[in-house]
Amino acid sequence: MTEFIARDPDFEEKLRASFERQKVMTLIGATLGKIEPGLVEIELPFREDLTQQHGFFHAGMTSTIADSAGGYASFSLNPDETSVLTVEYKMNLLAPAEGERLVATGRVVKPGRTLTICDLEVMAYKDGQAKLVAKGLQTMMCLRDRPDLGAAG
Repeated sequence: MTEFIARDPDFEEKLRASFERQKVMTLIGATLGKIEPGLVEIELPFREDLTQQHGFFHAGMTSTIADSAGGYASFSLNPDETSVLTVEYKMNLLAPAEGERLVATGRVVKPGRTLTICDLEVMAYKDGQAKLVAKGLQTMMCLRDRPDLGAAG
């Protein structure tokens, strides 16, 4: 696996502060896990209100944490005074997302000056066993001279 070096020495602090401003993560109860340059994990504990009609995690929840994990993996490699936006992502749902929690991992595959490609995986944990339930690919855009601060609108 390729190891990356963060261009901003304060990347982890900025990433955590940005995550705290993501109201959707608070809404669904997601938390940050592992943070390394080019790799971020987001964990989502099971709640009934996050399920679809069969009692599995809704695909929207699976995709939401995967999108953010990849976004923050990309953001971890950005220079200071930048932010990121998702340009596109594709998710393949491989199995029903059932268990006590989901863990989404975003990994930078190819960093770029403007566009960064990330690999996305979501694992479901049930009875101590991990199962790959979603796999995706994402393109992130680095927004220069637009620090990851204020609100849109």
